Amino acid sequence: MKLSKIDASRFLLVLIILLLVVGIVLAIYTFRTNPVADILTSNRVINIMFVVEEERKPVSTYILMFYPVTKRAAVFDIPGELGLLIPRINRVTSIESIYDPARIGGYENEIGRLLGIDINFSIVITKENLVSIVDLLEGVEIFIPSPVSHREDDELIMFPSGMTILDGDKASVYATYSLPYEDREMEVFRRQRFFLGFLNRQIQMNERLTNTSLSKMYYSFFRTAMNRRTLTLLFNELVYIDTGRINVQSVGGNLREVSGQMLIIPHWDGNLVKEIVRQTLASLTRDIDEHLSERALTVEVLNGTAATGRAGRTAEMLRSFGYDIISIGNADRNNYENTVIVHRSGDEALVRAFADIIRCDNIRREYEYEDLDETDLQNLELKANITLIIGRNFDGRYVTGN
Repeated sequence: MKLSKIDASRFLLVLIILLLVVGIVLAIYTFRTNPVADILTSNRVINIMFVVEEERKPVSTYILMFYPVTKRAAVFDIPGELGLLIPRINRVTSIESIYDPARIGGYENEIGRLLGIDINFSIVITKENLVSIVDLLEGVEIFIPSPVSHREDDELIMFPSGMTILDGDKASVYATYSLPYEDREMEVFRRQRFFLGFLNRQIQMNERLTNTSLSKMYYSFFRTAMNRRTLTLLFNELVYIDTGRINVQSVGGNLREVSGQMLIIPHWDGNLVKEIVRQTLASLTRDIDEHLSERALTVEVLNGTAATGRAGRTAEMLRSFGYDIISIGNADRNNYENTVIVHRSGDEALVRAFADIIRCDNIRREYEYEDLDETDLQNLELKANITLIIGRNFDGRYVTGN
């Protein structure tokens, strides 16, 4: 009987030791495993969703795509009135209507499905917490093109024109207010500029706020599934972004009334959005001269057909890809059978990337650069890098024959 008790005690002791060892191993593995580190070691793009929330609804939603290898980033602005067919409810509704602050995963999944990507991390900032974050950042510097006065809670808030540093209170108002007389495009532009200024200030202040006694307070203002270690590693990677070269693109579409709501329905059933994202991801991961940009080209769009409005619609589509459309008009004649791209750019790769968007192989160079003198080169700078002449073989999205 005594022997069996000793054996049982030994067995229990061995079991306890094994459980302790397994627990320690799991703890070490969990500590060392970090989703940001996993992405970094696999050389993938990091996709982060930032949401500014007011009264449990998203005021602004941005998807930041960052490729650590090239240090390049892009931002997609997701408008709240974007209309999507939500499979789980089998109807078209605004993306903001499915937002649930307690279960943000559904909102995240629908935006990921729209863009054709996996969103790796989500960060939610309430309007109230935005005040505290901006104050910790010692303000956000942005350019305000014209002075604005806005009354909120019986308080008149003035925003002077020019370069301005907004404190927390003013920043939260500037990032969320809406005026009935303000042009929709200007409102979108204003919020995008604020987000870039906010992101830039976070990058500038990152070391002070993530590696000091302020870090605990700083992190408490973000609502995220990431633990503090993961969030620190993520923010430490984002400091390498050159915010001055970030291109912000809005997910666009046609404005339609659906069930009494005015919704933005994405072009071509959302296929255009996915292609824009694919092009953007390709530009982030492609090795190019650091002084060049995938969107450095200026474009002139000319309608070479008798159909009206084709140049304007095509220009809108190309703007969705981030190109700078500097001129829209009619070609020298209206009977072009074939679409043609005339370029004055010295970078063939960038021109080819532009041509691939509309699947056009009919590319012509206007000049041979070696034949140009200094005066010719100066005159060339006044023209668009690319002139797109739309022919009858362009269906509004692609060239159907070359």
